[in-house]
Amino acid sequence: MIANALIITIAILLALGFWLMGELKFLIPYRFILYHQYGHVILAWIAVLFVNVFAGVYVILRKFFLKDTGRKLSHLDKQAVSGHAPVTPPTQGEEQH
Repeated sequence: MIANALIITIAILLALGFWLMGELKFLIPYRFILYHQYGHVILAWIAVLFVNVFAGVYVILRKFFLKDTGRKLSHLDKQAVSGHAPVTPPTQGEEQH
């Protein structure tokens, strides 16, 4: 799930970056000054934005794709304990691979 959140976050930030490059064309003559004067600040803000977007995407993925997971797993656990599991547990004499 972390990998999915990471991919979605990178896609969102790339889309935002490309959109900003199109909107901020008037800053091209000042590129050198902006990089040298404010480069570390811009990089810090991008890092903070990345962490926040990643956390938001992760929470959304957990909310929508892990819905009722605890209930489903407890149901499977009850089936395994009662012996009504669809797959039989291995016996002592069988080799495990």
